[in-house]
Amino acid sequence: MDLLLQLIESAELDITTLALAQVTDQYLAHLENLQDHDPAEVSAFLVIAAKLLQIKSSALLPRPTHVDINAAEEEPAEALARQLIQYRRFKQLAGILAFREEKGLKTFLRVAPPTLKIEAKLDLSDVTLADLVEAARQMLLNHNSLQDLSSVVALPRVTIREKISTILETLRKTGATTFRAMMHTKNRLEIVVTFLAMLELIKRHIVQAQQPALFGEIELVPISKLDEDIEEESEFGD
Repeated sequence: MDLLLQLIESAELDITTLALAQVTDQYLAHLENLQDHDPAEVSAFLVIAAKLLQIKSSALLPRPTHVDINAAEEEPAEALARQLIQYRRFKQLAGILAFREEKGLKTFLRVAPPTLKIEAKLDLSDVTLADLVEAARQMLLNHNSLQDLSSVVALPRVTIREKISTILETLRKTGATTFRAMMHTKNRLEIVVTFLAMLELIKRHIVQAQQPALFGEIELVPISKLDEDIEEESEFGD
């Protein structure tokens, strides 16, 4: 099929019944080169050659005057032309896929190093399922024997209203401050609450945030005079 397609394309012909008849002689000329080929390949070549001979003989001989219009059998030339068109379509698609594979399109390489094999520190070859069950039972027994805690340590309660009051009090005394200066602890909860309090003051146009340098300090400056009852207007409760 590939040879037949090459002959038609080299002659710049469309895949039609006439084109198949024109390249029959060229196709048969390649029979001499198939002596050392695989028998399955030669048999496929001969099948197509027989179809081409039938097509060419039909083109040379006069057509019968009476044609059975009810005959549903497809003409050999039309069937071969249809198969050749499908073959060309799949060959083009295969070429596109081969190009994508060669260029590495949609290919993602592993950038992380391969996982290192960790050597086992304990020899568990002699451990059985019964041993694991017994170990789990002993662990549960030890867990039940633990004493209850005498007291519970609770995290300090921090509210946005309290942090707003702290920021405003600092601004009344110093006139300006920074977000880092308001961080008196490494507690994550308090840091988040302080940040939310700062956003609330910015949203209400009470303070203005400035950052003179990229990734620099976030400076807080009051926009107007800070009254004593400003924090009472916050939408956040205790």
